[in-house]
Amino acid sequence: MNAKLRSLLLFFWLVGGGAALAQGFAGLGTDADGFAMPQPGYAFAFPQDHGAHPDFRIEWWYLTANLEGPDGTAYGLQWTLFRSGLKPGEAEGWGSPQVWFGHAAVTSATMHKAAERFGRGGTGQAGVTAAPFEAWIDDWRMAGDLLGSVQLSATGKDFAYDVTMRANGPFVFHGQDGYSVKSAAGQASHYYSQPFFEVEGTLTLPEGEVPVRGSAWLDREWSSQPLGENQSGWDWFSLSFASGDKLMGFRLRDETGGDFTSATWIEADGTATPYGDGALEATPLEVSRVAGRDVPTRWRVTLADRGLDVTVAALNSQAWMDLAVSYWEGSVVVSGSHDGRGYLEMTGYETP
Repeated sequence: MNAKLRSLLLFFWLVGGGAALAQGFAGLGTDADGFAMPQPGYAFAFPQDHGAHPDFRIEWWYLTANLEGPDGTAYGLQWTLFRSGLKPGEAEGWGSPQVWFGHAAVTSATMHKAAERFGRGGTGQAGVTAAPFEAWIDDWRMAGDLLGSVQLSATGKDFAYDVTMRANGPFVFHGQDGYSVKSAAGQASHYYSQPFFEVEGTLTLPEGEVPVRGSAWLDREWSSQPLGENQSGWDWFSLSFASGDKLMGFRLRDETGGDFTSATWIEADGTATPYGDGALEATPLEVSRVAGRDVPTRWRVTLADRGLDVTVAALNSQAWMDLAVSYWEGSVVVSGSHDGRGYLEMTGYETP
């Protein structure tokens, strides 16, 4: 039995055939009866909100980093812990309705390596504590102070990393004070980020250890039905510019042909300005054949109010996360009115 099939069988066994992501990311548009729904005006509380929200159906702790080796080689790093609920609430042992899975990856212009882990809540194999903050699945760890220093580590079949991240800026709240609308029908999530990490550490690759340094961006988001019924996937950008300013933006694709966009402009001091549907424009410029799919890997991204008009190009067009839930995720290079680096995630690009 190949590794891919084993992963799929384990995934469906863990979720009992019913978790939100069992249908892929498009399953996030299905009904979420019984689960809590995000509400405008929610008052974030820390450190509590760094932890899990088991009354909501889906949640993630999502870290991406742009790094550089001593010879100038560019690398991308990803560490993600997902929680998906079969039903609301928590319980001890195998009675827990919470399913956890983790994704880790390392990318360069010439290679892309990815790994995944699965776990059931209530067993201690995976979870998150708010104070002190620690997120883990098996031996993968993110732990520390999200406004201070954080240790991050993961291992895959032929890669590993162990890095220290130090925050030099505040949390950023997206949408209306962290209430991030995803569709014209009003689907939404609670969403904040820590986009101000400086990173230093080591990648372990088949050719040996590589000291790296750079920057990282953590996204925290939870919801129960973040997509509309006809939304099939998203294109999500996190861009850091040489000026110190940053942009979070996404385009949610609708099967009926209409797209929904949202953005947050983040100044170097952490001041955030939200932009609603239509302000951000993201237009594919070049499509690559990736894992049997046509995937846009070069984009034009504009935000007229900020004079932004950039080309966003994949560092490695083949950065496909060939996992139980598959998608494109990789480092990007930004050029045009603003120069910089960032990360791009694209979901819902299925094979014909």
